[in-house]
Amino acid sequence: MKRRALLILAVATNLTLLAQTPQPSPQGRRQRLPESFTTETPMVHDPVMAYEDGTYYLFATGMGVQLSTSTDLRTWTVQRRPALQPIEGADLAARQWLPSWTTDSVPGFRNHVWAPDVIRYRDRWWMAYSCSTFGRNTSAIGLASSPTLNFRDSVNYRWRDEGCLVASRQGRDNWNAIDPAFIIDDSGMPWLTWGSFWDGIQMAPLDTTMHIAADAQPHTIARRIALRDTLHAEPNPTSKFAGRNAIEAPFIFRHGDHYYLFVSHDYCCRGVQSNYKVVVGRSTKVQGPYLDRDGRDMAHGGGSLVIEGDKKNFEAAGHSAAYHLPDGRDLFICHGYSYKHSGQGILIQREILWSEDGWPELKAANSSES
Repeated sequence: MKRRALLILAVATNLTLLAQTPQPSPQGRRQRLPESFTTETPMVHDPVMAYEDGTYYLFATGMGVQLSTSTDLRTWTVQRRPALQPIEGADLAARQWLPSWTTDSVPGFRNHVWAPDVIRYRDRWWMAYSCSTFGRNTSAIGLASSPTLNFRDSVNYRWRDEGCLVASRQGRDNWNAIDPAFIIDDSGMPWLTWGSFWDGIQMAPLDTTMHIAADAQPHTIARRIALRDTLHAEPNPTSKFAGRNAIEAPFIFRHGDHYYLFVSHDYCCRGVQSNYKVVVGRSTKVQGPYLDRDGRDMAHGGGSLVIEGDKKNFEAAGHSAAYHLPDGRDLFICHGYSYKHSGQGILIQREILWSEDGWPELKAANSSES
């Protein structure tokens, strides 16, 4: 679950909300803040990436979705305006950046969007984003589309509301409609994975409009612990509603003959008290089953460790994604809770070095990542 912890509020405030509220000068006048700033260590939570025309676009949790750009994956320009700025159909009079259906579906939700994902499909960019409130599974995943990501120079840039992808309701569903991630299978069919706590990671096929197919039913592809073992797990320190199935943030990456399912285990969003980690399993079929290196099914608690806190730079690391780069390398990204930055979430990037038997292993950190 993405929680309204002080960490996320601090990132959102520093990187996006300041753009909405000019700050007083020493003389008492309101000053216009710069539209962006550059950094080699962007503070992000739940990062995902897209590439278009020589520019990398980094999207993350934040007010209206946090957006950063880079041409070299090293120096990032953090935009103070959100990616959805505002989305088509928003009620500006109510200071709502997202369509009204989001607040109708999720009482208490406003503009603080969690865990987006972005993919190119059928000549458009598609963004799925999470609408929720702390610790509950009355949630919804929204969908928006744009012909381009180029917000600076293209007159065609505009995120169009495509409605709700999937919604969950407390007391009705034993899963949580947040943390969406797209995957296109080898036949060209799109799929959506999502989920956090409750009964774990869900999956369903999409149609050509990127909505869940009419006859599709979600099925569970990964759990932190088997359902029969929930009574023996440690209590959830963050929500009595979510239970003890501490798994979230799915992302599926295709390499060779396999699909690789990355998920995060344990707890995020508590700064240096977090114990987040990423595990992986693989399958020859996009719908699973996903088995780890020891042959354990991820639907029954399996998962091989990919990354965790190093106890030197980061206390914990999680909510990952992986990409094929234009230069032929494969890149793994996630956020880590930085000691140097008082527990803030910082972007982690690692090149993937594949083992002889086809498992992802991460290259050592570069010197600027801390």
